[in-house]
Amino acid sequence: MLAAIVAGGCFPCRADDATAGKKSVNEQSVPSRGLPAEVVTNHTITLNGEKMAFTARAGAVHLRDAQSDAPQADVAYVSYERAGAESLSRPIAFVFNGGPGAGSAWLGLGALSPWRLHMANAFSPSAPPTIVENAESWLTFTDLVFVDPPGTGYSKILGEGEDLRKRLFSVEGDADALAVVLRKWLTSHRRLASPKYLVGESYGSFRAVKLVHALRERESVGVTGLILISPVLDFTWLDARNLLSYSAYLPSFAAVTRGAKDRAALADVEEYAGGAYLTDLLKGVRDADALSRLSARVAQITGLNSKIVSQLGGRVHVKTFSRERARDDQRILSAYDGEVSGFDPAPFSQDSDWEDPVLDTLRTPLGAAMSRIVTEKLEWPISDARYEILNAQVAHQWDYGRGGRVNAEVVSDLREALALDPRLKVLIVHGITDLVTPYFATKLLLDQLPAFGDGSRVQFVVLPGG
Repeated sequence: MLAAIVAGGCFPCRADDATAGKKSVNEQSVPSRGLPAEVVTNHTITLNGEKMAFTARAGAVHLRDAQSDAPQADVAYVSYERAGAESLSRPIAFVFNGGPGAGSAWLGLGALSPWRLHMANAFSPSAPPTIVENAESWLTFTDLVFVDPPGTGYSKILGEGEDLRKRLFSVEGDADALAVVLRKWLTSHRRLASPKYLVGESYGSFRAVKLVHALRERESVGVTGLILISPVLDFTWLDARNLLSYSAYLPSFAAVTRGAKDRAALADVEEYAGGAYLTDLLKGVRDADALSRLSARVAQITGLNSKIVSQLGGRVHVKTFSRERARDDQRILSAYDGEVSGFDPAPFSQDSDWEDPVLDTLRTPLGAAMSRIVTEKLEWPISDARYEILNAQVAHQWDYGRGGRVNAEVVSDLREALALDPRLKVLIVHGITDLVTPYFATKLLLDQLPAFGDGSRVQFVVLPGG
């Protein structure tokens, strides 16, 4: 996903930003040890030769215990609202990244906000982060609110005790807390009547689907639409113990091998992955003919050594493909975009627990760039804090509920949301060479959903890149 969302041209920031620095502070009570009050600044950028003025806000929503009123967390946000637009009719999109444990800078400075990280040197952690104006910012058609859940970005957990952390670091607790955050933000900024969209990437899409229910049932807030970017809708489909996972990944492997840019170039692989391949997998490893057939075809599709594929019984998963596809060149592929590779730090070892060439090279410049945006451009007085771009502890502590991560899914939640609201629209976007959340898994899952009236309410798009 990441390589896809950061592709595209950008214009350098103008030194004569006429309205930058015009600031106002929203005077609100701030709890001890909490985050600073909201700061409002005005800016102008140039997009395609035309100036666009907008208002930026950096602040936090304060969460308190419903019974004791004790502070629980400060949830940080950065918002951008186009100047001169009618707020009641203009859409507003709340944006979340995944992980769990990822800050919103990935989508913010990677793709959607008025400024973005210039990608020319971004894949070098030691290169200074360069911030440029974003010619493809979504601010041209919607206002944006980037939200960092507790444990990410600048957000802070204020309450004591492990029970609070366990609640916040769980599927249901996360959705409940963020539903309160969104309702409070909409209320305090007088945007309750605006068309409201939820935008999520990877686990952020999982979170967004959960939020539809939490907002509707507990906060009396309706969602107009969902934009799910590289979503994971059912973790079962990513588990190597599930035969369906091998079918889900195969077209993405083929896209890397063939350099495919669209699904039309993979029609034969999709047909095989959803048909004869599954049939032979289900026949089991004792069926020598089936094993021989699928091993030969998978080797041909993936370009991997036929002996390795045969030893694996034609069951190739992401780690094997990423390691073996460019092993002769002593390189490894990024799971986030199989078209991107980096040097393998241990090319001659039997196993390699490598850092990802996309994720782990971008996190440093993205985190540094976000700190610059917030403290220098948005003037939020938080210079002593570190922006948590990717918090591994959140991911390690995450509670997926009964059955654990492997059984976590939101297909049933999506089904309910579509059935209950005939006006709800959903856009699902995948990168064709994304090896973390393969597009074919989502395609097969969507095939099991009824149309619920107008089937065009759910749009499924596969784009070049990861």
